[in-house]
Amino acid sequence: MRSHLKLMHMSAKTGMRQNKDLSSFMRDDALDCICPDGTREKMDAGSMERMKFIGITGGVGAGKSEILHYLETKDGVKVMLADEIAHELMLPGTECYQKLKDMFSDEDIWNEDGLFDRKKLATVIFSDEKKRDALNGIVHPAVKKYIRTVADTERENGVLKILVLEAALLIEEHYDEICDELWYIYTREEIREARLMESRGYSREKVQQIFSSQLKEAEYRKHCSVVIDNNEGLEEMQRQIDAAVCAI
Repeated sequence: MRSHLKLMHMSAKTGMRQNKDLSSFMRDDALDCICPDGTREKMDAGSMERMKFIGITGGVGAGKSEILHYLETKDGVKVMLADEIAHELMLPGTECYQKLKDMFSDEDIWNEDGLFDRKKLATVIFSDEKKRDALNGIVHPAVKKYIRTVADTERENGVLKILVLEAALLIEEHYDEICDELWYIYTREEIREARLMESRGYSREKVQQIFSSQLKEAEYRKHCSVVIDNNEGLEEMQRQIDAAVCAI
């Protein structure tokens, strides 16, 4: 398991991105922070010792991927995706995989190579609340434990400025217990609906069904200390991200 996760940590497609080389922007033991007004703030090396762990969440179609890509362009920032971590932790040879194999041994979801068919598994768990809860009870704690380990390791290393985690169930799974801040990506429902219908080919009925299963805006705002308004285009979104980063 240890060696498997080490490989996972190095794989770009898992969301466990490699740390960027800080030497290119460390000068005189200081880090330049470019703020929205164009000024540059110097952050002394001492401020780098305390890495900030930021959790990012929001409704489906809010544009979180675009924001994560922008954050990844910043030096000293590393992004993790909870869904991709979960995928890795459910591969053969892992503890989660064995538990799922035992739990769903009678279900027609297994391929000849020992991997489970993810679409078939989704059909099973979304038609049976008990099985869905059982699966979540296996996978979510393992993901959270792994993420906590990564965060602790990065803090000890003292290289990163910001560690970012994107998770659909960030609030429901109480990631506020391990994150320093939670950020809510807010996009109006009609914009999200149009995006999902165009990019994924969803019907309006399916989109509304998905929306109804997620947290309401007030709940996101209640738990998140930073709100990024992603309704006014790329440039405005980037300005808000820059401001939030400089405020850390």
